[in-house]
This record gives sequence, C-alpha cells and structure tokens, in this order.
Amino acid sequence: MPVSDLDPDLADLPLVDHHCHGLVRRDLERPEFEAMLTEAAGPSPLGGSLFDSQIGLAVRRWCAPVLDLPTHAPAVEYLARRSELGADEVNRRLLAATGTQTFLVDTGYLPEPITTPDELAALTGGRAREIVRLEALAEEVLAEGGAADFGERFRTLLAARAAHAAGVKSIAAYRAGLALEGARPSDAEVALAADRVLTAGGGLRIADPVLHRFLVWSGIDLQLPVQFHVGYGDADVDLHRGDPLLLTDLLRATEPAGVPVMLLHNYPFHRNAGYLAQVFGHVFVDVGLATHNVGHRSGALLAELLELAPFGKVLFSSDAFGLAELYLLGTVLFRRGLGRYLAEGVTEDAWTASDAARIAAMIGAGNAERAYRLD
Repeated sequence: MPVSDLDPDLADLPLVDHHCHGLVRRDLERPEFEAMLTEAAGPSPLGGSLFDSQIGLAVRRWCAPVLDLPTHAPAVEYLARRSELGADEVNRRLLAATGTQTFLVDTGYLPEPITTPDELAALTGGRAREIVRLEALAEEVLAEGGAADFGERFRTLLAARAAHAAGVKSIAAYRAGLALEGARPSDAEVALAADRVLTAGGGLRIADPVLHRFLVWSGIDLQLPVQFHVGYGDADVDLHRGDPLLLTDLLRATEPAGVPVMLLHNYPFHRNAGYLAQVFGHVFVDVGLATHNVGHRSGALLAELLELAPFGKVLFSSDAFGLAELYLLGTVLFRRGLGRYLAEGVTEDAWTASDAARIAAMIGAGNAERAYRLD
C-alpha cells in the first residue's frame, strides 16, 4: 500500500466499541449537559464552565458540524441547536456519524432510564452485546437471600444472565482497590464475606476483596472475558488504588485459564497497563474514557499506550455514557490519534503502510472480535 493511501483520519476504519453505556433520551439544560461531560459530580462554580476544557473545546470542534453548525460554534449556540433538534435526533445524528457497528454495552450503571443495548445499536444499524456488571448482579443475589448459599446462587444466576453476553465487568477499583490476591476463595470464605456485607448495615454494597475475587473467578469459570475498571474515574475512586500493577497477583493466577482480561481506561496508568499487556498473554488494554477527556492530546495518550503494549492486545472503547457527543468524540479522536501515529511511523520508515493498515484494522475491530469471540 502506498503511503498516499493511508488515511491519517482513519475515517472508514471499522470499530468495535468494546466498552460503552446507553444514552439519555431526554432534553438537557446546560448544567445537566456539562455535568455529563465530566466524571465529577458536576462542574464547580469555582472552576467555571466545562466548555473551557479539552472536552468542551472538542465538542464545539467535532460535534457542532453534525448538528449543522460551523466548527467551534459558541457553547450557547451549540446548546440551543441541541435543544431545537431534541435528544432523539441528536442521538441519531451523532451515533450515525461514529460509523461504529458493534457495541459491547455495560448495563450495570443505570442512574436514570437510558437506551438499551439494542436501542443503541439501532441508531447505527449495527449490533450490540451485553457486558454483565458483576457487583450489580451480586447485590441483586444478596438482596434475595442469605449468605450461606450466596456463592451457589450467584454462579447459577450469572450463568443464566450471561448466556448471551459478551463478557463481564468488575468495579473492584471503586470498591476495594485492585490489590486483590490471586487465589480463588473457598465457598466458606465467600459465605463469611457475604455475611459481613449483609450485617454491615446500610444498603447492600459489594466492597469486600474476597467477594471481588470470587466474582472475577466466577466469570473466568464461564470462559467470559473479564473487564476491570482501571484508573481514571469519578470522585468515588481512590485513584492510587486503581493502578493496574496492583492486579499482578490476580493476573498471574488467572493466566493459565486462557480467559482475556480487559483493562479499561487506565489513565494515568496507561504505560503500566501497556507493560502488563506485554508480559501477560491474556491481558488487553484500551484508553477509553480518557480519549475524549484529553481532547486534542488524545494522540499523545495513544502513542504512550503503544510504547509497550503489543498491537494485538490494544482495543478501542469510547466508554461513552449519557451523551451521544461522547460517542462521536471517542471515535473521531481515537481514529485521528491512531491514524496520525501510524502515518508518522510510515513517514519515518518505522513500518510500512501495509503494516500500518493491518495494525489499524487489528486495533479498531480485529482484536476485539478475536478476544470476545464475536464471530
């Protein structure tokens, strides 16, 4: 392939969005819209507008034209046009503009009614598969019975719920941190841990390292790829406990099972995640969620991930939630960042244009199709 045939925007690159969420279907006032641009509870009056940030500027640059506005249209004009079109039309336009055809949708976070996986995929004429959130399912099981047989009841329900799912997800990083032991807990240990949760008072909340390990092993026993939230998130995360290097013991223990472990987001630990993808055969990585948040710097972020991570172990995800804008930014900035990184390598004779095209196809969709057995 000649260099001139390598599109640095990768505009037509097929994508599998291997970690994402549904969309809000109601119209939003400006404070609500800005709150959904951030992982924080919302923009602070002390800090000004989220439109004055990398992600806010990216919305005005990349999303405005899809809504028939000039690039860099002022925030007031953008939000007025968004309101004029209505949430359903905005969702349809922005999702269609992503070109994504396959969505693996985490259904475990539902602060309000959002689109189902099938409704999301219908916006692009694509397909969707569910990712089952382990802690949410475990809390459902605990609410319906005691601790003694919790493990058996959970395994039974997970097998039924995940029969058509693409994988499972752990949010241990939010609850207990990622310094989890590798050993599979016994049924007696699981029962004791479940009893501690039931007798702790307050609402049921899985935040016990023994239970997090049990949930992960339950997914592995079903040969389901296991996603881990890693690093960057909202203020509920103690970020220092979200370094993926803390998973080393668990990764060593689970590698013989041959089940993929997906490290999501990873910022600011993406270089650490790239190292883990290199040294453990079953570890895959992405920089979803961070990609749209760092905006214009997304290319630098991808380049740092790709310093060590084998190209066959890197996936695409948007981790978009609520706003269709996050889907478009996640895809556009990912495509451009990857395309320019690969094109620069061709120019500098680090690899051929044919290599670049093959690597782009792997990272965009091929790696996810293989790891999740989508075909």
